[in-house]
Amino acid sequence: MPYPPPRTPSGPRRRTLFASAAGAALLVGCSADPGPGDSGDSPSATERARARAAKDGAGLLERYDAVLAAHPALAERLRPLRAEVAAHTEAFGGTAATKSPSPTATGSPSPAASTATPQAVPATEKGALADLAAAERALADRRTKALLDVPGELARLMASVAASGAAHAYLLTEGAK
Repeated sequence: MPYPPPRTPSGPRRRTLFASAAGAALLVGCSADPGPGDSGDSPSATERARARAAKDGAGLLERYDAVLAAHPALAERLRPLRAEVAAHTEAFGGTAATKSPSPTATGSPSPAASTATPQAVPATEKGALADLAAAERALADRRTKALLDVPGELARLMASVAASGAAHAYLLTEGAK
């Protein structure tokens, strides 16, 4: 008796995402890493790339905070992803939570209390998830393109964070279905 054909899932498989991340890390790992005395990439260019990555991560955190404020029912699902984005932002030298400048604040810092302009959030949960997925995907693409312009250690970090962002986009997209 022949076996039934296996069911093929739609979208990229988890192994494909991990394999592409590992491939990107290997490609980056094989590049020459100029030492501190070499005339390779200037430290200022590296620091600018790191600062840009931290700023992009902070912007993504603001998007997560706006969605969490507009759709509290998504909190259980989004908090682990937001926590990873916060860790990535800190890895690039940014700050993960917006701290209140008021000295009278006694509680923990509120991530939703941002001084920046509020993010526009779609009215539906499905739309908000799709918007977050698009933001994660766009940031992962920008970080992947930036890999060619930064030295080894920062490039490896960016590759890892870009792969994580692609996985976040996939998880947010799959959950919106």
